[in-house]
Amino acid sequence: MIRSFLRALGPERSGPVRASLALTALVSAVQGVVFALLVPVLAALLGPTPSAAVPWTLLLLSVTALYALLRAAGLFLNFRVGGSISRALHHRLGDHVVRLPLGWFTGARVGELSRVATDGVSRATNVPVHIYPPLVDAVVTPLVAVLALSLWDWRVALACAACAPVLWAVFSLAGRAVGRNDAARDAVTDEAAGRVLEYARAQTVLRAFGGVERGHARLDAALAAEHAASRRLLLRAVPALLGYSFAVRLSFGLVLVYAVLLALGGTLDAPLAVALLVLVARFVQPLAGAADQGAALRMAGNGLGRINAVLDARPLPEPETPVPPRGAEVEFDGVRFGYTDDGPPVLDGVSFRAEPGTLTALVGPSGSGKTTVARLLARFHDADVGSVRIGGVDVRSIGSEVLAEHVSVVFQDVYLFDASIADNVRLADPGAAQEDLDRVAAASGLDSVLAALPDGWDTRVGEGGTALSGGQKQRVSIARALLKDAPVIVLDEASAALDAENEALVTATARTLSRDRTVLVIAHRPATVAAADRVVFLDGGRVAEQGRPGELLAHGGRHAEFVRARERAEGWRLSAEPA
Repeated sequence: MIRSFLRALGPERSGPVRASLALTALVSAVQGVVFALLVPVLAALLGPTPSAAVPWTLLLLSVTALYALLRAAGLFLNFRVGGSISRALHHRLGDHVVRLPLGWFTGARVGELSRVATDGVSRATNVPVHIYPPLVDAVVTPLVAVLALSLWDWRVALACAACAPVLWAVFSLAGRAVGRNDAARDAVTDEAAGRVLEYARAQTVLRAFGGVERGHARLDAALAAEHAASRRLLLRAVPALLGYSFAVRLSFGLVLVYAVLLALGGTLDAPLAVALLVLVARFVQPLAGAADQGAALRMAGNGLGRINAVLDARPLPEPETPVPPRGAEVEFDGVRFGYTDDGPPVLDGVSFRAEPGTLTALVGPSGSGKTTVARLLARFHDADVGSVRIGGVDVRSIGSEVLAEHVSVVFQDVYLFDASIADNVRLADPGAAQEDLDRVAAASGLDSVLAALPDGWDTRVGEGGTALSGGQKQRVSIARALLKDAPVIVLDEASAALDAENEALVTATARTLSRDRTVLVIAHRPATVAAADRVVFLDGGRVAEQGRPGELLAHGGRHAEFVRARERAEGWRLSAEPA
């Protein structure tokens, strides 16, 4: 577990932790010496010559003073290290997470990552402060005292040592019982956390369609499963912990009986027997509580395992020397990609080219791979087979930072930070002037939204943009992408949440941008597709057709059939049935 702890911290931050753990062990060892010195002091005081206790008492006081100094230094260092551990783990997680590919951040990992950064780090912080010191006191201090016992009576020391393997076996069983069931509970708790987030985020949909009860039932099931897992942990851990406590007290009873028999037999002086029994009795309570600390250590180990699992997630490989694109041409060459190793490919042999100065529409039924194309272009993932190139350079050779400067993507799912509209748009360019903001607002249709809001650019959008409608959030996102001014722009259903007027505005903006950029639009609406210079029709992860919109319509293939179906759907109207 300590290895996992140090691995999570990293070699550059593990030095103070090693010093803290070593000092804690030293303090416990000195404490063992203090308790061992009680034996000659008590034996002398209870014997025929009490004055013989004076030199032992002076030695005891000296070692006690040393112990007090070391204990104070250890407490100070442990608390200081505990705070540094919290900072170090949060920094390590933060530094690592920002290097992970965006494709790693699936919805299921939201609750997990939240618990790792809170509960997992909190458990790890407790290790040097609240868990490790009492556990070491319960193990090292009795060990040193038992070794010292052999100086006065090897038989009692041997009897204590004979109990150690039994206690260790029961201690290990208790720790494993807690560790297994705590890990199982953690997995269920992650599911429950994800359900809570899902239920909160889906309130709009659930209420609109009267599905609050159904959504509540799924949340209830997840919480019930978490409750059941917690009960299993208690039902299996508590008997194991009680069993260890019983074993400690039984061992003490056996040693007590053995020492009394020795004293009654005349082979052990009565004063020395009393002193030895006082020493042995002193360790009953710390030893009995060792299982609780061991269980806490196992639980902290599970949390550290989850932290290490995040830290072990590998970022996409970065080139030693990034090669900047030699233009804005986008090319997919025989790309095959699947989100899982054993699942079917989402893209299978996709090849197409998008030239600078053109608007390319990616069209196809849902699930055909259009959004996956955008994600591979932005390098959320790497292609399994084939290559994705920008300006003739494979995106794997460009490097993430350089690639981010060349590609701007507006996805369907827009996330805004709890800040002003201006702050959210300025994420693309923190130094943008007000004139730049006004320009992109006019180009994206955001200016009409600002005109309707009392605070204009200073309007706070709420966490996730909850203060704005879906169409308004989409316009903020489009304005942000325009402000970035990247040579390659991808609009993934960017006009899906807009009305016809603003859809036409966004389409016109895309046409204007494509004059000196490469613009790819993932679209379903016929008007948006008709404005494109070239159409790439995807079906089942393959390119079924590609060419100019007019040519494909005249050809009468899959694209023509798809457009006609869309045009018929746009003519649908809801009306009351005649009585």
